Amino acid sequence: MKIVVPDDYPLLLSGTPAETRLRALGDVTIYTERGANEEDELIRRIAGAEAVVGLRAYSRFSKRVIDASPLLRMISIWGTGTDNVDLDACRARGVLVTNTPGVNANSVAEQTIALMLAVARQIPAMDRGTREGQWPRAMLVQLEGKTLGVVGLGAIGSRVATIAKAFGMKVLATAWRGDDGRAAEVGATFVDLDTLLGKSDFVSIHLRLNDGTRGVLSREKIGLMKSSAFLINTARGAIVDRDALIDALENGRIAGAGLDVFHDEPVRADDEIVTLANVVLTPHNAGTTEEVIALGLSRTVENVERFVASPS
Repeated sequence: MKIVVPDDYPLLLSGTPAETRLRALGDVTIYTERGANEEDELIRRIAGAEAVVGLRAYSRFSKRVIDASPLLRMISIWGTGTDNVDLDACRARGVLVTNTPGVNANSVAEQTIALMLAVARQIPAMDRGTREGQWPRAMLVQLEGKTLGVVGLGAIGSRVATIAKAFGMKVLATAWRGDDGRAAEVGATFVDLDTLLGKSDFVSIHLRLNDGTRGVLSREKIGLMKSSAFLINTARGAIVDRDALIDALENGRIAGAGLDVFHDEPVRADDEIVTLANVVLTPHNAGTTEEVIALGLSRTVENVERFVASPS
């Protein structure tokens, strides 16, 4: 079987035990240089591939890419999100798409709590001021006694709710497909989205990006939030209306935000979001730990192993 990894840049798979396992499955080509973000180059790299291992969200498996790969039978995605894959095109062609849900849940949940603390306690600004010889004392916001609204109760959202309870927070939760008892399992109260937005001191987004969730945090929805509330997003930037968020942050309609994901990645130096003092930014890095990488790569290759072993 011809297997291609078009996007091992920066290096992730190369030199790991997962690479050794992958090479045992067939003829493997791994690209370790830039370029997979360009559609024509991605098409060139995966030409003739029967299975593709996608490591980076910048590799976009559009309908054109799928149609240009007649031998393609499987795409194994490292990570939870499949928003960079045209799933309809894959279904039409009979291309199997797999991912690795849950492997980064603990890490992303920890980053979510870290962003909550960082923005509520103004840690980056205070660190910067202290290093510059200032003594920037301010009135801070504590988590204990506050209400956290968790939007999405998958593995990450559920873990965030559990950690938040340990801080003494009240947790509200909503899920895109309704409540099936998960809220109660993590000590949260299930409510609708509008109620959650209106009552929460912190709102944390944990939805997958798809046609139904794109822009769901609209101007109208952000307008329901308290002026003292903070928005945390470690899911996908496009779930939130970008212009509405910037407007709310600039004009004090919400108190601040902690963001690990953005509409344009990498964030441009002239992006308005980087000028806002009430925002803490991290570079879509919440799931990058040694433990997550090792487990995620193992599961990604395991999906290929199962595909190879399955009847044609």
